[in-house]
Amino acid sequence: MFELDSRLEADTHMLGDFPLCRLLLMNDANYPWFILVPRREGVREIFELSTADQHALLQESSFLAERLHTVFGADKINIAALGNQVPQLHLHHIVRYEDDAAWPAPVWDAHPTRPYGQKELAAMLLKVGMVLNEGTEQVESHDD
Repeated sequence: MFELDSRLEADTHMLGDFPLCRLLLMNDANYPWFILVPRREGVREIFELSTADQHALLQESSFLAERLHTVFGADKINIAALGNQVPQLHLHHIVRYEDDAAWPAPVWDAHPTRPYGQKELAAMLLKVGMVLNEGTEQVESHDD
């Protein structure tokens, strides 16, 4: 049975589910930062997924990246699966701009996390609706 890692649950807002992955919004308003988590128990690495799930993960990641690039007008979409602190397989999708505060360095620990305020979160969810107007089973927000 799939369970979201407690750290991911604490640090994100749940947005919805693709056929394979749960889609999360990182609670850091410094960057539009999304996370895909395959809903498979005990998976830590991409190669541990079945071939069909590997293909689904690539399709969902590509769909998300393309839509984020278009809707947010990104200069670059950073996609990473590190797992050093949270071993559950998850893929970060971070919208980057050449004038963002961390450019060109990675966003990790570049600046203190800035949680979304209610108005910022509401505005982000409207944009997310544009990103996800197709492809997800549901789009919802919950405040932790």
